[in-house]
Amino acid sequence: MIADSDGKVAVMAARSIAEAEIRNELNEPEMPETFRRSAGVFVTVLEYPSERLRGCIGYPRPVFALADALRMAARSVCHDPRFLPLTEKEVVQCIFEVTILTTPEKIIFKDADELVSSVNIGEDGLIMSYEGCRGLFLPQVPVEQGWDVFQYLSNLAQKAGLPPDAWKCKGAKFEKFKGEIFSEDSPGGKIRRKNI
Repeated sequence: MIADSDGKVAVMAARSIAEAEIRNELNEPEMPETFRRSAGVFVTVLEYPSERLRGCIGYPRPVFALADALRMAARSVCHDPRFLPLTEKEVVQCIFEVTILTTPEKIIFKDADELVSSVNIGEDGLIMSYEGCRGLFLPQVPVEQGWDVFQYLSNLAQKAGLPPDAWKCKGAKFEKFKGEIFSEDSPGGKIRRKNI
C-alpha cells in the first residue's frame, strides 16, 4: 500500500518533470526513500475537464526503482507516439495521474470461460500476449469505459493489434496486476487517491 503522501509526491514530480521536458530543461525532483524500491508505474495525462486521454506511458514490470521509472515515464508521456507532442500551452490545461503497479502475475486458465471468471473489473489491469503482439490496460480503463469483462478482453486484443476475439485463441497469454492511482482533481490542483 502506497501512502497518500507518497502518491501526492509522485503526481507532483510527474507534472514538474513533464513541464521541464516540454521546455527542454532537466528536472530531477527529490523523491522519498520509499521510491527506491522497484515498481511498475504509469503516468497518464488527461485533458481537462473532458478527461480525454492525452498520453499514457509507463513500465508495467518492476525493473527500475520507482523514482527512475516515474522520471522516465513522465518525460516519455510528453511524446506518446499516439499523439502530437505535448505543448507548454496544453500541459497547464491537463490533469496528471500516476498509477503504481503490483508485479504482474500470470493468469492460469483452461478455457475462455475460466479466463473470464478470473478477471475482476475495477481491480485488475491486464496484459495480453499472443503471437508477438502485446496489449496492456490499466485497471481503471474498463471502469472509465463502462466495459464488462468480454468488452475488456476484446478491446485489449484490439489494443494488441489483434482481432477482437483473439483473446479466445489457444496460446494467448494473460497477466494481471493491481494499481494504486493518484490524480489531480484539476490541472495542478488537489491530489487524491482515486478509487475505482
